[in-house]
Amino acid sequence: MTPTPSAVARALERIDRLDPALHAFIEVWPDEALAREREALARRLPLGGLPFAVKGPSGIRSFAARRLIAAGGVPVGATSVPGPGTHWQTWGQGAHGRTVNPWRADRTPGGSSAGSAVAVAAGMVELATGSDGAGSVRIPAAWCGVFGLKTTNGLLPSPDRSGLASAGVLARSAAAAEPYLRHVLDGYEPPAAAPPLKMPAPVRLPLPAVYSEDLGFADVDPEVAAVVGRAVDRLVAAGTVRLVERDTGLLDPVGAWTAVRGGAPDDPEAVRVRRTNDERLAALLAGGALLLTPATPNRPHGHEGPGAFYSTALTWAFNLSGHPAASLPAGFTGDGCPVGLQLVAAHGADLRLLAAARAVEDALPAARRPPAAAR
Repeated sequence: MTPTPSAVARALERIDRLDPALHAFIEVWPDEALAREREALARRLPLGGLPFAVKGPSGIRSFAARRLIAAGGVPVGATSVPGPGTHWQTWGQGAHGRTVNPWRADRTPGGSSAGSAVAVAAGMVELATGSDGAGSVRIPAAWCGVFGLKTTNGLLPSPDRSGLASAGVLARSAAAAEPYLRHVLDGYEPPAAAPPLKMPAPVRLPLPAVYSEDLGFADVDPEVAAVVGRAVDRLVAAGTVRLVERDTGLLDPVGAWTAVRGGAPDDPEAVRVRRTNDERLAALLAGGALLLTPATPNRPHGHEGPGAFYSTALTWAFNLSGHPAASLPAGFTGDGCPVGLQLVAAHGADLRLLAAARAVEDALPAARRPPAAAR
């Protein structure tokens, strides 16, 4: 009888078979990954050799990767990020060429955590690390039809001096993302001196939530808005969400975000926009309410780029404010492009946000594998 391949061996086989067409990886580490898996199983570490990918060439040195490895996770490779001369918001450049969307090869997967989203969507890894400074986890998650979480800014160490970028994770579902938070957040210690961080009990339904199609300023593709609107209607009908009426009008953060990223956080206009939006978000999220929006105002664009359109229009406000935010699959446009539903929660409510995302997932159609993953 032929022995069943291990989880890492299966991941490596899928990478070898699928990545020449998808270009999700810049490096793959088969020998080291198999050795790490043997060690994790021998030591009976809690993640038991779970294969995961890291974002970009420096991802293996990230805080999250080190925590996952200590818990018995196995990094199998580094995923693509934007290549030289490309816009970081939308592109990925793998070892074999530009990263393609697994749903439609003529479209971009989003970025900058491009390869991480593609690797998860195509089933090459169970989960992948990411980082999100303007939507770099949530946008590729939305456009590749997977779950993506940006943690509360400052919750986990980040090399970004501006304070805009926060660590995140991409996974097939919110449930599949739980091992990341369980073992990366403080409260977990690799030695068996303390129990792992406990995940919260299921949230009480219906979840109070506010829905905004455009946050008061974004120009949203009508079909994207319709897909997300139908998903929200389904959540209400299922008793998962109870919509509450609150003012969702925020100030457009483009100037403030640009000033902070450019090293001018004390710019008077940036300070005014941030203060106003912080006050409005505090009122909007009071009492544990969630904010629901489309994850992006547009569908995945072609490899020539988005032009002057900001795919970040609905995400980067929460990099400025620091709130945790997630994208999960909401459905598809008529031309076969995935659409993401964004969930935003109060500062520090990352575990509650994950539990809420699980409840939302349960009420929506199950996520599908893209055509590229069927081979």
